[in-house]
Amino acid sequence: MNQYDVAVIGSGPGGYVAAIRCAQLGMKTAIIEKYSTLGGTCLNVGCIPSKAMLDSSHHYEDAVKHFEEHGIEIPGEVKVNLQKMIGRKQSVVDQTTKGIQFLMDKNKIDVYQGVGSFKDATHINIDAADGKTETIEAKHTIIATGSKPSTLPFITLDKERIITSTEALELKEVPKHMIVIGGGVIGLELGQVYKRLGSEVSVVEFMDRIIPGMDGGLSKELMKSLKKQKMKFHLSHKVKSVERKGDEVIVKADDKKGNEVEFKGDYCLVSVGRRPYTDGLNAEAAGVKLDERGRVEVNEHLQTSASNIYAIGDVVRGAMLAHKAEEEGTMVAEILAGQKPHINYNLIPGVVYTWPEVAAVGKTEEELKEAGIEFKTGQFPMRALGRARASMDIDGFVKILADKNTDEVLGVHMIGARCADLITEGVTAMEFRASAEDIARMSHAHPTYAEAVKEAALAATEDRPIHI
Repeated sequence: MNQYDVAVIGSGPGGYVAAIRCAQLGMKTAIIEKYSTLGGTCLNVGCIPSKAMLDSSHHYEDAVKHFEEHGIEIPGEVKVNLQKMIGRKQSVVDQTTKGIQFLMDKNKIDVYQGVGSFKDATHINIDAADGKTETIEAKHTIIATGSKPSTLPFITLDKERIITSTEALELKEVPKHMIVIGGGVIGLELGQVYKRLGSEVSVVEFMDRIIPGMDGGLSKELMKSLKKQKMKFHLSHKVKSVERKGDEVIVKADDKKGNEVEFKGDYCLVSVGRRPYTDGLNAEAAGVKLDERGRVEVNEHLQTSASNIYAIGDVVRGAMLAHKAEEEGTMVAEILAGQKPHINYNLIPGVVYTWPEVAAVGKTEEELKEAGIEFKTGQFPMRALGRARASMDIDGFVKILADKNTDEVLGVHMIGARCADLITEGVTAMEFRASAEDIARMSHAHPTYAEAVKEAALAATEDRPIHI
């Protein structure tokens, strides 16, 4: 029987990063993955493929709508080759997953293909696809089994017309009318992909706004921008049935007045969040407790009820974000090595990769008001930037929330071009507990989108932005 200092179950961003950090710190490490490729949801059917599709569809939209304005003339009709687009997406995925395999080899991490389940707290059975079972022994185990798309109890996913994000990345045709149930990150991103490619897209959301977990100002601005792109929104609608008749899908919902509304399309994307995935783990055999939502219970050190077993990422409480899982994987590895790492969960950024992009870190206005914290606001529109006008990406703004008395930055919220990258300036500033004035006094290159961060900081400091 092979013996290890650490075994990691699951090879997504949390799992493979945890394994690499454990190996770097001198621990003999194994990683167990049920699928034939490493990388988990993120690399195979999540973050990476969806961004590849977003980029490809963005290029197409630019060619159709904006090239002529830039003085670029294309003879003939610009056409979508969906299968080629999906093929490019798959090549990006393949290249990335092979990169993870390379990192496993480089760090001398043993990779086991199969379903990992606990025999007891120190032994893990690995059931391979060919029916063979192998058992390994591990002094410590890190559970990193991630999440799966959720659905509603009355919806039957046929994975052909009534689909999740996984199937939406592999469609054989551009839908005529895609109904998206859920106005969160995944639904909006994939909805925008197919809207660009020619689909009619209707988003049906239970809450009274899209991206409901983010700052209200971002929700309003994103919906305004997506409406300009002809996406349709039906907020405060409670879906009560989804039925397929041949190639047609019928969605029935009650609006906020209680009236029944019917939507008909050829595809329905069910995007109502994700659930922690512990199927087949046999956690109880190791003494690992799950909570009422199926998540693995952990303490502040991500330690489970079994002292030698830890859990990270989507399978534990907190935001279901790849970079949150990576930080937790690193933290657990360093704890096992006797170090004293920490994570400031308030400073893990959230991003929506639509165009315009949406990104945020820290507290929202709503959270600060609820907590009774006095704050001041500085906001600057992207359209006031020379770089934004040069690029024709003028939608959006940067908003900085700072403590009214100390000027410490409490939250940074932005929507616009390249905000997924710009938000890191906010994270860095807040990690060092910067004031709005600190950011305002830093030199920002011109012309850049980042100047909006400086201008928002000026607005928060003394209400003195330069360019508006």
